[in-house]
Parts: sequence; structure tokens; C-alpha cells
Amino acid sequence: MNKFIGIGDLCKILGLIDIKTKKPLNHVLRYWEKEFKEIKPKLINKRRYYSVEQVELIKKIKFLLKNKGMTISGVKNVIKFNINKLDDYDSDGLKAEYYKKALKEKSKKLLLKIKKLKNYGKKNSLKS
Repeated sequence: MNKFIGIGDLCKILGLIDIKTKKPLNHVLRYWEKEFKEIKPKLINKRRYYSVEQVELIKKIKFLLKNKGMTISGVKNVIKFNINKLDDYDSDGLKAEYYKKALKEKSKKLLLKIKKLKNYGKKNSLKS
């Protein structure tokens, strides 16, 4: 069975959250759906749900727009012509940089979890 992620949860994953109100910026994803025909959420009870493949595509779009400063038409060209596949062996290419950033984020999350586990273990060992 496929795993689907709701639009609010996807906004949290992507960090698309209003700083003041702490609410997800769903309108950004809905705008990207209009601009990029590759983004096709599944509608269930009038709610948007995204597959894992869609989430990865949206993460790449966000990376190219926000981190690399590309325009929407530039990102469309990258997706349309599969430019990401051309730089598999180029360590300075867009795809390599995207994966480096994703790996850094995962590493930070793992280190935080390890730190929490260490602290949890220390608290329990003091009680004995």
C-alpha cells in the first residue's frame, strides 16, 4: 500500500510554516501545483495527499527555487529536460548539491536522536 502525506504535514516537512502564526503555508504548495504539471496530488474527500515520489519532486523544486535562487521557468526546464540526471558524476552539480543537503539534514536529525538517547540513559542511571 502506498503511503500518502497530507498537505499540512508536507508543509511542515518542507519548512513552509508562517513564523508568526505557526500555520502551514498550504497556498505555496497549491501554487506550485498550478505551475508544475508534474505535481499531481491525490484528492480524497477534497483533501490533497502526496505520494512519496511526489514529496521528493516537491523537495527538489523547493531546493531549486529557495536555495539555488532559480526562477520557476528555470526549474521547469530542469525537470522537463531531466537535467538532474546529466550531472550524476559531477560533484558540483545540482543533483549532487541537493543530495548533500538532504544528507546533512538527516545527519543532524540522527545526531539529535543520539543525543536525546544519551541524556535519557544518564537520567535513568542516576536513579539506580
